[in-house]
Amino acid sequence: MDEEQKFGVAVKEKIRSLKANIDVLTLTATPIPRTLQFSLMAARDLSVIATPPPNRYPIESEVVRFSETLIRDGIMYELQRGGQVFFIHNRVENITEVAGLVQRLVPDARIAIGHGKLEGNKLEKTLLGFMEGEYDILIATTIIENGLDVPNANTIFINNANNFGLSDLHQMRGRVGRSNKKAFCYFITPPHSAMSSDAQKRIKTIEQFSALGSGIQIAMKDLEIRGAGDLLGGEQSGFINEMGFETYQKILQEAIDELKENEFKELYDDDQNDEIKTYVKEVQIDTDLELFIPDDYVNIVKERLALYQELSQVKTPSELNDFEQTLLDRFGPLPEATNGLLDSMRLKWVATQLGIERLIIKRGSCICYFVSDQQSPFFQTESFSFLLMQIQKAPDRLKLKEKSTQNGPKLLLSIHSIDEIKKLTNILQSLVFIKETSAS
Repeated sequence: MDEEQKFGVAVKEKIRSLKANIDVLTLTATPIPRTLQFSLMAARDLSVIATPPPNRYPIESEVVRFSETLIRDGIMYELQRGGQVFFIHNRVENITEVAGLVQRLVPDARIAIGHGKLEGNKLEKTLLGFMEGEYDILIATTIIENGLDVPNANTIFINNANNFGLSDLHQMRGRVGRSNKKAFCYFITPPHSAMSSDAQKRIKTIEQFSALGSGIQIAMKDLEIRGAGDLLGGEQSGFINEMGFETYQKILQEAIDELKENEFKELYDDDQNDEIKTYVKEVQIDTDLELFIPDDYVNIVKERLALYQELSQVKTPSELNDFEQTLLDRFGPLPEATNGLLDSMRLKWVATQLGIERLIIKRGSCICYFVSDQQSPFFQTESFSFLLMQIQKAPDRLKLKEKSTQNGPKLLLSIHSIDEIKKLTNILQSLVFIKETSAS
């Protein structure tokens, strides 16, 4: 499916309904927010082609006010170097008047008009004539947005650019710069004070990201402005930006887990074993210790971000060991801060087994907060009983307390003499209950 952003949810769902198992490959320069969010959540695979064709130059983009002098000079420069010009005006009712204005500014230019209300044969003849060089300027609506490839056209004016979406603006700008000539794009807008807040953000974004292959950055900004919408329904814009991506995904995951435990409990019997079940969805670590990949260890920002992304996907100790070995092979011995970062992953896994939701590690001490819900079945498990026994054996180092908060009492464990993550992990590991299994 090419130009994926032009297809609605209903069309995409219809394709999937054709067969029980069907693979769909979609192509687009600017994925819609809903599709991009699916990829960011790892619900769909995403590949980015960032290498432009050889001998291509970035399109010089400029946001301008409507000016007859600027329009005339821009057109004259392009015509003098033997090129052609697009002028986008998305109002069919007065597009003829705009064509007359352009003709008055450049009397010798050959001008054609193209829009969706023309008869098919006439429109096709007009567009083919422009592609073959019969016309110098094409006054058109957004009908030229997709599929029109005119290497000789390297200047485009987009009138009232504030009325277009980011995807439309990027696609129309892509109609020029399709050869080895320098291309120019002029976004004609009213003064900033006359535009809406979202329109200002769109114009600023499209002007900022003009490099070749910047469609993915534009789509990310579009996701931020519009929101991802309803991931399981037809709406493509929504309120995700109000709460943030991570919070939205966390709420979504909690809702899914709740359905598993209640309405669809019989389908997930294997997950309901009290000693196996995870009572903590996410462990938060707040510390004054350094846990990161230093820039003098991995000095390429993009590479560091990729490593953080890869680390966030690690789910088992063996995968973490493989990740650590990869770092050793590629970059050499790990700095202390990076060792601490990897140890923090191990610490989270141990904390999850102990029903710990949050750890505050500061000034050589650690405070562990257990499951917030005092009615949680976790407090009736063998794991928690074993933990209590181990705490009683080391009263000088481990202390169990109850703290009153606005949301009710919370149970917490304080541990002293902590100067590194690994040391804390070993202490907590000793509190984990390991159920003995009889030999068969």
